Amino acid sequence: MNITLKDGSKISFEAPISGLEIAKSISEGLARNACAVRINGEVEDLRTIVTEDCDFEVLTFADTDGQAAFRHTTSHIMAQAIKRLFPETKLAIGPSIADGFYYDFDREGGFTPEDLEAIEKEMKKIVKEDLKLERFTLSRAEAIALMEEKEEPYKVQLILDLPEDAELSFYRQGEFTDLCAGPHLMSTKPVKAFKLTSIAGAYWRGSEKNKMLTRIYGTAFSKASELEEHLAKIEEAKKRDHRKLGREMQLFMMTEEGPGFPFFLPKGMVLKNTLLNYWREIHDEAGYVEISTPIILNQELWHRSGHWDHYKDNMYTTVIDEEDYAVKPMNCPGGILVYKSQPHSYREFPIRMGELGLVHRHEKSGALHGLMRVRCFTQDDAHIFMTQDQIKDEIKNVANLIDGVYKQFGFKYHVELSTRPEDSMGSDEDWAIATDSLENALKELGLDYVVNEGDGAFYGPKIDFHLEDSIGRTWQCGTIQLDFQMPQRFEIEYTGSDGEKHRPIMIHRVAFGSIERFIGILIEHYAGKFPVWLAPVQVKVLPISDKFAEYGEKLIREMKAAGIRCEMDTRSEKIGFKIREAQLEKVPYMLVVGAKEAEEGKVSVRSRDEGDKGSFEIADFVAMVAEKNASRSND
Repeated sequence: MNITLKDGSKISFEAPISGLEIAKSISEGLARNACAVRINGEVEDLRTIVTEDCDFEVLTFADTDGQAAFRHTTSHIMAQAIKRLFPETKLAIGPSIADGFYYDFDREGGFTPEDLEAIEKEMKKIVKEDLKLERFTLSRAEAIALMEEKEEPYKVQLILDLPEDAELSFYRQGEFTDLCAGPHLMSTKPVKAFKLTSIAGAYWRGSEKNKMLTRIYGTAFSKASELEEHLAKIEEAKKRDHRKLGREMQLFMMTEEGPGFPFFLPKGMVLKNTLLNYWREIHDEAGYVEISTPIILNQELWHRSGHWDHYKDNMYTTVIDEEDYAVKPMNCPGGILVYKSQPHSYREFPIRMGELGLVHRHEKSGALHGLMRVRCFTQDDAHIFMTQDQIKDEIKNVANLIDGVYKQFGFKYHVELSTRPEDSMGSDEDWAIATDSLENALKELGLDYVVNEGDGAFYGPKIDFHLEDSIGRTWQCGTIQLDFQMPQRFEIEYTGSDGEKHRPIMIHRVAFGSIERFIGILIEHYAGKFPVWLAPVQVKVLPISDKFAEYGEKLIREMKAAGIRCEMDTRSEKIGFKIREAQLEKVPYMLVVGAKEAEEGKVSVRSRDEGDKGSFEIADFVAMVAEKNASRSND
């Protein structure tokens, strides 16, 4: 039996052997750190027996799938601890997630923060007990009988929803047994660095029609130092929470009258419009024209585009003149109607149409989160119509534009190529051409990427850009989607060089993604301390007393004439108080105005980030700020 390792080398065994034993044969140290294995591309338990030739990889905590197995085991340890302390609790589900794990429980009265301390203490005991995790399978009838005996109704529901011939696997650790597909660690012993982080409500199976359960979130790491670093990052994230800063900086608000529908306040609109002005400028330079399409269009259009079949549960609908209409969740069908409004020739291609379109999507109330997850938002869409031989160049142009946008804000990013999902439309041939075109463009650009199998749009493959903010969190924002399907469904055409009618190819793309969400990301990325060109208020004039308000007004007029956004604090407060308030408002520059400044015609400048910068001639200060605006400097 030949085992091919990740580096291409091979090892041989005479008889069936477990994943753990294979890991030991490679290195005892590797086996000690192993969390799971990958066999022929599938993540499996270390206890899995290998019986034939295969590709084999040992997964440690350094691997995403290794982390998932480690944290999934931690969720079982938490559930076991809860069953020991609160035996009346009913178990729902407990998966690993990106930064940790959670488990949903049904317990009268839920849990308190004090309960979490007791649960963590019991979890530590379970870890010390070094309980071995044993996997076993049961028939459907046996599985139901076991869960009914343990009085676990949610587990019974899960079993009943699985196919009758499904293999039902369970994991046992000590007295605790859970229905679970795995994989898991070999024992509870390695799980030493963990923390239960929060409590939330969660509907069973995510439906508001079902009972509200209690969800306990936690995280786990292989080293205590990594856990401490992660918890510090969480605390930093709390300080940067865009909902808190947005309220304090008077940028936006949410209301009970419109859950998920954000209101932008005057300062927030300055920030939003500054971003949109930047967007318009770079798109004009890149050869885009701007269009605007209606928010409501008839339902037949959404059937034609394919959105109704794939997206109707997220759409808002209405009736106008006894005809069914839908509020647009996407801008693309409207863009296609603009294209169809007149004939086109190959000589016009590529046609690049941008739209800052307001879209609406129904999100469940439990998923709403500040500006990050809303029910209406502005997409910085663009749709590019082109010939097949222009695909690669256009993809490269879009990728370079998105690269420039992210560099402007100091973001690093990584790229994923998402391929055909199960719920898709179109021919295998079209999908193959589209996917190859995206992959070849990425290779020519020299961009590293990972393949995200099956996560493409229903009409085509896509390139997703995941940016990294200042504290290491990643956000999916930009995307490039290649579409052969909608041009066919809408029967759009162009006249080719041969005088015949042909079908164009279409690119859908966004750079910011959602303007609202991007603003939320920027607030947290900068912790509200926007660079000068983005700051809603760039300069605050602080007169020492009312006597110098007239000189302050003169400064305001000069700065506004130079396009600088400024205000004056005219309150009868001490100057120290005014400075502290301006600092809390995160204004980049404060101009302290007193007798000396008024007499000399100068300004005393304080920087938000650098403190006292000394005395400036008015013209020199105005020129400095104006230059930062013009260059969009991030300094």
